[in-house]
Amino acid sequence: MRSTSAQGCVRGFALGASLAASLVDLAYADSTGSGMGPVAVVLAAGLAALLWPAGRRPPWFTVPLRTSVPAALSLLYGAGAVLAHRTEPFGPCEPVVLLCLLFLAVRHARPGWALVCGTLDGVALLALPARFFGRALGDALALLVVGLALIGLVAGVAAYLRSVDHRRTAAVGETRRAERLAIAADLHDFVAHHVTGILVQTQMARMMGASRPAGLDPVLEGIEGAATQALTSMRRTVGVLRAPEETEAAQRRPVGDLAGLVGLVDGFGGPAQKATLLRDPSVTDDLPHEVQAAAFRVVQEALTNVRRHAADAERITVALRHRGDRLEVSVADDGRGGTQLPEDARGGGFGLVGLNERVTALDGELHAGPRVGCGWETRALLPVRTP
Repeated sequence: MRSTSAQGCVRGFALGASLAASLVDLAYADSTGSGMGPVAVVLAAGLAALLWPAGRRPPWFTVPLRTSVPAALSLLYGAGAVLAHRTEPFGPCEPVVLLCLLFLAVRHARPGWALVCGTLDGVALLALPARFFGRALGDALALLVVGLALIGLVAGVAAYLRSVDHRRTAAVGETRRAERLAIAADLHDFVAHHVTGILVQTQMARMMGASRPAGLDPVLEGIEGAATQALTSMRRTVGVLRAPEETEAAQRRPVGDLAGLVGLVDGFGGPAQKATLLRDPSVTDDLPHEVQAAAFRVVQEALTNVRRHAADAERITVALRHRGDRLEVSVADDGRGGTQLPEDARGGGFGLVGLNERVTALDGELHAGPRVGCGWETRALLPVRTP
């Protein structure tokens, strides 16, 4: 409300000052006996281009049209005066209007139109002395120098603000792109983890349906829980896209921390698998949020890959400990690569790529490879203090 009132006050002041200055121009033209008609037409076109409210401006009233027509009318008026050998005065309003139109053209018109319209406005401003002095332009040399200086100053300021607008737009676009990539990473990290668990437990239920139907209830309960968690994660991620405020989006965004690792590890596995969390007592919950979130994603991605690529693993160990000034997060399994998942459900390797980007962004290191003997290990070293 305050911003709207301030804009209304500024617009009202600009309108009043413009009308007062235009009255000075008209009175000056009338006092010399040259008539107020041509001056009134030029000023009306220029003030309409500058003061017409944006919300009521018709679509055809574009920036090139608004900045070129008043300058063209001023040039025609001046050319007619020179050809007719008449002395036509100009007041303070017309030069100010032409300078404002020059600013508008350079800052807001498209590059090609900015050059054309800006040049037209500048030429119209420099041609004003010819209307008054006629062919004796030597007497108008000082005015021409002042006009060139004003044109350079106004065009320079407008070009600088245009570059600032361009950099801001590029920064906003890059921020949106980074946010979309982060949301895609969240979709992979959270939803893919739960959906892979649903797929594994569904296969287990099919095998138990024929041999041990009485033991299906725990498996079906696990499928139900994983599906609920997947829907919750999806709802939160979609909520990020719909949240109108950044603070609200930050609150609704899926998060992970060291405390959440207990539930993540306890909810993993099946009858033949056992996941264990080994957390050194020196690893506290007061680490930076970025470090905790990265550690959570490392464990989550590693457990998802165990389901996808090492369904025969029986022991999975998740370990957290300090190594110097870094936090070491490791997930090791004893699988031999046996899996019954369909080829389309094994992933395309983008999980580790995104995880590596997340870890290296914190100045950390990520290693994933086979263990001595059998099994696989994913290990990340994260700085305790983020850069």
